Amino acid sequence: MNNIILIFSFSFLLINSCNSQNPMDVQGHRGCRGLLPENTLEAFEKAIDLGVTTLELDVVISQDNRVVVSHDPYMHHDICTGLDGHEITQENEKSFNLYEMTYDSIRKYDCGLKGNSRFPEQVAMKAHKPLLSEVIEMAEEKSAGTIRYNIELKSNQAWDHTFTPDIETFVALVVDEISKFPLENRFNLQSFDLRALEEIHRKYPDIPLALLVEGDQDINALLQKLTFEPEIISPAYPLLDQETVNELHQKGYKVIPWTVNEETEMKKMIDLKVDGIITDYPHLLQKILGN
Repeated sequence: MNNIILIFSFSFLLINSCNSQNPMDVQGHRGCRGLLPENTLEAFEKAIDLGVTTLELDVVISQDNRVVVSHDPYMHHDICTGLDGHEITQENEKSFNLYEMTYDSIRKYDCGLKGNSRFPEQVAMKAHKPLLSEVIEMAEEKSAGTIRYNIELKSNQAWDHTFTPDIETFVALVVDEISKFPLENRFNLQSFDLRALEEIHRKYPDIPLALLVEGDQDINALLQKLTFEPEIISPAYPLLDQETVNELHQKGYKVIPWTVNEETEMKKMIDLKVDGIITDYPHLLQKILGN
């Protein structure tokens, strides 16, 4: 435990130093979902090629306690294909429960060839759900150890012991995996689940945390429920206006909205002087910033 805590010491101080040199943190949502299948090695590699500052990704846990990169704790019917001709549908998708599957079984499922009708520019290709360790290994080599990681724990109290382990185990598995790499100041953890944030802060207080906020939630009401101050507030972008951003900055929070995909909304967020933007189209955001 002491070794893990030492690894993360002074993380927030260093993160501030890093961001002061980078006026806008360009975060590739699930890699670059608008262009390549989400949360795949291919999407993360492309995002690095596009010059993102940070890879945004989601993690769940397999039956054999591997940390798997996936937005859902099951094979979602929109993006994944069943084995041996068995179709994954909206009705049966939750029966493909990743927490009841070993990782060797999970990686046999294709989650790229279907494409995604919501993202017409996305190139369909064969792809599987990778391990967090595989993503970090690839990204560290490709970026020469410069890329940052924004890792979301996909926990939910209703999923405990069904789609995910208990929150203590979930957090410990993720932190243990991250601690195998010399990431130092180049990562933060995020969640909508306040229990996850509280557990991380209690066990690993030096890890920078982001509070994710849904579009129908109140930022200040959520902050009042926490027993500590997270470093980052990451709300659905429609929640933000200049008054809100100014107030959060005055309180010392960084503001990184999600998921901003339209050019007009990107420009609005830039004008509001947010600290970063999570987007499925990092190439578009880079173009705007370049102009």
